[in-house]
Amino acid sequence: MSNGISLAEAIARYRPDTDLEPLPELIDTDTLLNAYHPDHLRDSVIKLTVGANAGDSCQRELARLLQAEAFIDEADLAGTPVTDIDVLVIGGGGAGCAAALAAAEKGARVLLTTKLRLGDSNTVMAEGGIQAAIEPDDSIQRHIQDTLRGGHHAGDPELVSAMAGDGPEVLRWLIRQGMQFEQTPSGDLHTRRAGGMSTARLVHCRDYTGLEMMRVLREAVTQHRSIEVWEQSPAVELLSNEHGQKCVGAVLTSLIDGQLRIVRTRSVILATGGAGRLHLNGFPTSNHLGATGDGLVLAYRIGARLRELDSFQYHPTGLVHPSHLSGKLVTEGVRAAGTLLVNGLGHRFIDELLPRDIVCSAILRECSEGRGIRIDDQRVGVWLDTPRLELAQPGLLEKQFPNLMTRTRVAGIDPRTEPLLVHPTLHYQNGGAVIDINGATTVPGLYAVGEVSGGIHGRNRIMGNALLEIISFGRRAGIAATANRDRGPKKVTLEHVNRLRRALTLAGMPMTQRAPQVLPDYAAGGVWKR
Repeated sequence: MSNGISLAEAIARYRPDTDLEPLPELIDTDTLLNAYHPDHLRDSVIKLTVGANAGDSCQRELARLLQAEAFIDEADLAGTPVTDIDVLVIGGGGAGCAAALAAAEKGARVLLTTKLRLGDSNTVMAEGGIQAAIEPDDSIQRHIQDTLRGGHHAGDPELVSAMAGDGPEVLRWLIRQGMQFEQTPSGDLHTRRAGGMSTARLVHCRDYTGLEMMRVLREAVTQHRSIEVWEQSPAVELLSNEHGQKCVGAVLTSLIDGQLRIVRTRSVILATGGAGRLHLNGFPTSNHLGATGDGLVLAYRIGARLRELDSFQYHPTGLVHPSHLSGKLVTEGVRAAGTLLVNGLGHRFIDELLPRDIVCSAILRECSEGRGIRIDDQRVGVWLDTPRLELAQPGLLEKQFPNLMTRTRVAGIDPRTEPLLVHPTLHYQNGGAVIDINGATTVPGLYAVGEVSGGIHGRNRIMGNALLEIISFGRRAGIAATANRDRGPKKVTLEHVNRLRRALTLAGMPMTQRAPQVLPDYAAGGVWKR
């Protein structure tokens, strides 16, 4: 049984119209997490040797980049074209757009640079919804408590309070931008309860909330006369002042012609997203192509302190079959609507609305102990019992989850009659740069918002807080970044690069690895090289 149950046998056992056995009691979640969550896999975590987090635990693949050699040095700055701007935003997803709009609304001249195209980000892939305490039986305090509890009380209560408190106003701001949300027959915003929530708090636009959000943000950014956008222009280094103690700009490259450009500014806002394309522990990922952890690398090299570098979220329901959909998500909203998880024996094994890390670990346990459904030597998973939901609520899948229906229909699968085979997929970095309630990092002049920042989600994020966070802290950072009214940097240097280079040399560490990675090695054109 250790190899799992064959797909043919699991299909023969599967019955969506029969009663399921009672759910077994979950006695000890800590033991489950320690035994099966990927963060705890043997040899997946090492101690950092140099930098602001020396001695802290970090996922091995990320540590290799954080302690890598830079691509450029002082000689590369000579003769490089220079652009001066009030606020530089690095990243063109939801957080970057929100920050750029907030800064521009305060009168700043803003340059937004993005690695790929404006909007190519994890934001567009966020299907489930956005949390905000708007129901009569809900409260900001309940939202705070759910978030802290879901993150195993490792989150910063001040940051969580700021985000939860911003929730209702974030919705109002998005609606003013033109964003559409599902409504009840009476015209109120429709909410539903998802994993880790004590009550219904998730506001959504069918199952493509992030795509709808990015639509209105992209339109607002491109139409704003005070925001300039440079596409296909990733940052390869930050710039410091002559003392190496303040961030005063960045060095950008072009994916089109490889040319470098210097941007001098009063404030830099990192909104570079996550690191899913590092494929930690060999997992598939739901992340977009550019999610290679660049912002963490650049922030760490200039001296910013980071946190929870050993904690990542693996979304419980990534598709396993067919293989070309590997890692693509089935939104948690499907489970919130009542869909159950069933193993190869036809048994439920976990409460589907527990926090994601617990559900993920339970699925991995079923697969490890031989109750999973095996496709081949590489692929195993469990059923997401969508036909049972369709029998109970006919038409619900087509009405509320059109994105899922389109994706599976193209693959020749009908979730109304066939269960979906799912397995955890690398989804989100729980940690990131240490920030205050305005998104300011520990390095003056440098802000971080969205997935590149840390402290809000602790060691596990509950659904709907990511889309709330990027708007809440994006706007906060955009406003705060405009408060710097000095005359701008007198000199830009790479003193911080030299400082880390010396530390690496003294520690006897290899200087063969260079970072940031910019693109995964299997992307068209491969990893960016200087």
